[in-house]
Amino acid sequence: MADMFADVRQPKNTPDPTPQASPPQAAPAAPTPAPAAPAPAGLQSEQPTNKAFRYLYKGAFTMLEVDMPAGGSFKAESDAMVAMSPTIDVEGKLEGGVFGGLGRMLTGEKFFFQTLEAKRGPGTALLAPAIPGDLHHLELDGSVEYVLQKDGFFAGSDTLTVSTKMQNLSQGLFSGEGFFVIRVSGQGTLFVSSYGAIHPIDIPAGEQMIIDNAHLVAWPGSMKYTLEKAAKGWISSFTSGEGIVCRFTGPGRVLIQSRNPSGFAAWIRSMMPQQRR
Repeated sequence: MADMFADVRQPKNTPDPTPQASPPQAAPAAPTPAPAAPAPAGLQSEQPTNKAFRYLYKGAFTMLEVDMPAGGSFKAESDAMVAMSPTIDVEGKLEGGVFGGLGRMLTGEKFFFQTLEAKRGPGTALLAPAIPGDLHHLELDGSVEYVLQKDGFFAGSDTLTVSTKMQNLSQGLFSGEGFFVIRVSGQGTLFVSSYGAIHPIDIPAGEQMIIDNAHLVAWPGSMKYTLEKAAKGWISSFTSGEGIVCRFTGPGRVLIQSRNPSGFAAWIRSMMPQQRR
């Protein structure tokens, strides 16, 4: 059988007079990045894609800049406004009536909200929380409501509903949040504030995470959690400084704050001079 390569084979032991150029080395292919895990329902990335608002001085002293169209409105906690365009009016609003205001006071929030409305054309408003800390936004589509810690609500779309709900006896006594918690529902952008940085904890379905209740910021209302001792015994739980903790069961994402407001308050009290009687 004829050799199909006979016409191109070099004679044995005869060097090839034509120098052969080395084939170019191909550059190593860049590794394909792994696809980013999708954010849980309702939670957006740290950097907003919505050009209607921006975070300024992100970190311990974050400020929120909001661009408002003509006729647009925005709600925020009382005394949140830092500066605004002359086209915007700000006024106090008692959302939910007197009982709604009283319920918010029981959660640690203020009796009134402030509403900003661009009545005379588009404008820009600057908003900042009362305490040092970070801001984070959640996009609510109406299918998920969020539970917030004390002072967790900072601002949001005027289409959102901010209400209170009474917890059961054990949660009210030991959760650290009191008998009433804040619930936010509806469609729009919600901004939550913290003492310290905000860190998300993703809990897969069926798995659990134990979180100090003083570090909670926000979590989906559909997530289940129970209260329990931080250690095996009551004495160890309280001598460790942890006391009662929350055991969350996934799926869901819980936002926590990196600092404990109660711990900071206790430190301030320890630095105050003692009054002599």
